[in-house]
Amino acid sequence: MARDDRADAGPEEALPMLRWLRLLVTSLAVVMGLGVLVIAALLWLRLSEAPLPDLPESVALPEGAKPAAVTFARDWLVVVTETGEVLLYDRQGKLRERLQP
Repeated sequence: MARDDRADAGPEEALPMLRWLRLLVTSLAVVMGLGVLVIAALLWLRLSEAPLPDLPESVALPEGAKPAAVTFARDWLVVVTETGEVLLYDRQGKLRERLQP
């Protein structure tokens, strides 16, 4: 029958393994804490930005329309109003199409 030498190891021989284990657990806790701080900082930076970009000065919204979403593309600009109306503008700010919900 094979004998496990570690089972008979005294407290002096077990101490280096326990120190190593304690170092590993502490290192893991520090790395996890830093990771949580980095994620919180990234979320704070991303969520603190302005929700909508400013409309160009050349774009004139219809009377009483308030923008809820703005999409900038290469050749056009789409504005969705709070009522759900979709306004399609060209790059010069001229209203090209108006879609009702």
